[in-house]
Amino acid sequence: MAYRGRSRTLSFFSANNFPEGVKWLLIANTAVFVVTYLGHSVPLVREASGLMALTPRAVVELLMVWQLATYMFLHGGFSHILWNMLALWMFGADIERAWGRRRFLKYYFVCGIGAGLCVVAANYAVGTPGVTTVGSSGAIFGILLAYAMLFPTRTILWGFLIPIQARYFVAIIGAVAFLSSLSGGNTGVSEFAHLGGLLVGYLYLKAGRLRLNPMGMAQASYSQWKRRRAQKKFQVYMKKQDSNRGRWRN
Repeated sequence: MAYRGRSRTLSFFSANNFPEGVKWLLIANTAVFVVTYLGHSVPLVREASGLMALTPRAVVELLMVWQLATYMFLHGGFSHILWNMLALWMFGADIERAWGRRRFLKYYFVCGIGAGLCVVAANYAVGTPGVTTVGSSGAIFGILLAYAMLFPTRTILWGFLIPIQARYFVAIIGAVAFLSSLSGGNTGVSEFAHLGGLLVGYLYLKAGRLRLNPMGMAQASYSQWKRRRAQKKFQVYMKKQDSNRGRWRN
């Protein structure tokens, strides 16, 4: 019995359930959260957290551009990191299996950093450049969008109770984030981060579909030119053959 229990545990934590990219993101986020949570009273830890959190004024005026990436590894509480990491595992694992680790991680950080840029712009737009933002929600919203685009008709359980297709789920949470951003208040900027993750993810995926390959285009053009040239030669040859047959018949 003990062997079976261990086997099931190892199976759950296998690479199939936790692809490498998702696994290391979970480990990194959890490790940073534990250190900052347990060491919140340590001056060095507080200072490091302040340097990692995203503050628009620090990014623009002090050029602390690393905050656009490091803020994703900080979280404001247990429920904050729990839901973000749960979503990362539930939706990110299938995406990484479909794309591969490198493409998945690139997309994750593009969405997170893009959401950070949206936060900076939104804070300056509303006149609150000193507000600090933490969390990987922008990147997670990008992951949700990619999941909906890859598996639009796949059914998920919203709140672990309500079955809904992935595409409708993302459309609803996107609409909620948009309406929340219009309501103003202290939560408006965080909603802009969510919208930023969705927007950047959408643009990135669309750009990927439309991305041009100059070498591939050149090779395709050359192949088409060779085919047209061969067709013309063949047509000229056939005309000559028809002409010769006509003279022989006469």
